[in-house]
This record gives sequence, C-alpha cells and structure tokens, in this order.
Amino acid sequence: MALKVGIIGLSGIGNNHANCYNQNELSDLVAVCDMVKERADATAERLGVKAYYDQRTMLENEELDIIDVSTGGNENGSWHFEPTMMALEYGKHVLVEKPISNDISEARQMVAKADEQGVYLACNLNHYFTPPAEQAMQYMNDGHVGEVVYCLHKMGFAGGEKSYSPQNSPRVKGFPYFHVKAFLAHPFSVMRHFCGDITHVQAFMSQPSFRKKAGDLMVSINSIHVKFQSGAIGYLLSQRGDTTFGLGGWWSVEVGGTRGTFCIENCIEKVTFWPSPGTEDAAVPEKLDLGASSGSIVHESGQSDFGATFPLRISAFLEDVANQVPLNQIRASGRDALATLEYTWAAIESYEQGGILVRPHPLPTLKGNPITQNA
Repeated sequence: MALKVGIIGLSGIGNNHANCYNQNELSDLVAVCDMVKERADATAERLGVKAYYDQRTMLENEELDIIDVSTGGNENGSWHFEPTMMALEYGKHVLVEKPISNDISEARQMVAKADEQGVYLACNLNHYFTPPAEQAMQYMNDGHVGEVVYCLHKMGFAGGEKSYSPQNSPRVKGFPYFHVKAFLAHPFSVMRHFCGDITHVQAFMSQPSFRKKAGDLMVSINSIHVKFQSGAIGYLLSQRGDTTFGLGGWWSVEVGGTRGTFCIENCIEKVTFWPSPGTEDAAVPEKLDLGASSGSIVHESGQSDFGATFPLRISAFLEDVANQVPLNQIRASGRDALATLEYTWAAIESYEQGGILVRPHPLPTLKGNPITQNA
C-alpha cells in the first residue's frame, strides 16, 4: 500500500518535492499545507489533492504516514523546527529539507524527539543519491579504493564580480553565516558518506572585496581542513558565486585510497576511477614513468540535470520507510543531518577563534527498530 504523504511549505522546493511524491508509486500525496493560502490552493489544484493552511488541522483530519517539511526561514532553516516537532509528536515519519535547522540546539532536539517516538526522521541530503556516487561507493565496498587516505571536496556556484548581485531577502541579508549554515550540510554530508565521521575541524573564512564594498556581511569563502575518525584527512573548499571552479566543475569530490582513487564531477555527470599501480586494471608498474598515471576508468551517467537528484533521494526515503529498515539504518537520516550541523558549528567556532582546531560535539546513539502504527 502506498505511503500517504502531506507536505508543509510550498515555495519552490516544496513544489519540487510534491512533484516527486506525485510521480512515485510508493507514495500517495493526499494533502499540502502552506500558511499562504494562494500557494496551498495552487499546488492542491494542480495535483488534485486537498489544501490546508494550518499544519495541526491537516494532521487532525488526514491519515498520513509521512510529513515532508519543506519550509525555509532565516539561513534556509529557521522554520524547520516547529513543523518537524509537531509531526513527530503526532507519530509521523518526517523528511525535512536541509539544513535540518539553523540552530544546533533545535537540531539536537529534533533527532532526540524522533528517537523517543520511534519514527523516522530523514533529511534531503540529496547530493549523493546519484549514479556516480553509487558507482563510487561500489568501488569502495568492493575493496578497489582500499584504506582511505584523503578526501578533497569543492562545491560552489559559478560566479564572480560581474555576476554578483547583493541579496536583499531578509532571510539572507544580515546573516554572515548564511552560506555556511544553509549550504555546508551538502558537502559535509558527502564527505561523511564516503569517509565516515569527522573528529577534528579547522576553518578559515573570507569574502571577496566586491562583497565588502557592497556591505555584504556573508563570509562566502570557506576553507576547511578535517580529520576523519579513520585517520584519513580531508579538505573542503566552498564558495557562493565568488569565482568559478575549473576542473571538476561546480561540484567535485575526490577520494584517494591505498588501492585506487575516484573523482565525481559536477555531482551527477560522471565518476572516474584510477587504480593504483600494481592493482587489478592498472598498468604494469615497471612500464610507468615516475609520477605517471596508471590509467583511468570513466563512467558517464548520461545526465547533467542536477534536478534529477531530488526524485532519487525521495525515492530512497520512501523505500526505507516502506521496508521498515532499522531506525539507525535509514539513509540521510536526521542524525546524519545533525552531524553536518555539528561540523558546521565546529567550523564557525574555529573561524571565530582564529583557525583553532575544534572537535565537533559527539553524536547521539539511536534505537534500532521503528515503532510501526500497524504493528
């Protein structure tokens, strides 16, 4: 039986999610809710579902399995806490847009509440729900990467001084950490997906002169060094339209191990694998010049539209809920989202104290199995 879904928040991202649920056979989108009546009515009419203007009324009147929280707010996350907590209190599974919150205390409470209720809390960390990421993880699981040595991640919108336009939205303007809080959940989630928990963070942040001249407070350039629990090291470079990245495009991640290295380019487009000399598929070591590559294997996805990540991620969430996976095994969970915010908070602390080394707050241990309403 299809999972019954209700959506809270119908700006651009909410309508994107609505389309994904409406086109997925695992879900039955039955209701949408927005405090702006015109938004709710427009989406409801377009998709043939019921419109609500108050979340509690929707929860009281509809038999729902899942609530999708696609609200935004300051730093793209200040309106996530209340609707998520209400949905969890009603015993509903929740998919919340990223970041899980713009407040670390709220994020911790959300994860604790879901654990207390025995329901799923997941987050739209969609950047690694792609064919290239799946292929890269297959390389890791099959032992072709070996012990991870390093992770390099670049992520940032193409731009520069000629394309810059000051942000006048009250949810952006005046928030120096808008980019850090609203965006770094994605690269941190990708690094953690491939390399595990981060134990040490050191950050330096800046902004170009054209932002300063415009009175823009946003620290939009983020240079972050990390150490993983495994002992591997990593580096994250992120920016928000301050420049244009070269090799790898706007989004690239490279993970190097003792047996091989992979690099994903433009998030969804392709992954390239380089086996280490002497390993299977590598060129014969004695035929290599010093420093020469051992050859590469390229997997093109045939896709270039980043928008394809949304239905892939939402489908994975629906599959996990339908299959009743253990709470601690749901993909891109609330706990995973909390981890990215803990790393973000550590980066801010490091930057504010001159680049000191910071250890992120430890993550909570969760229960194993979900409490199902029909059990």
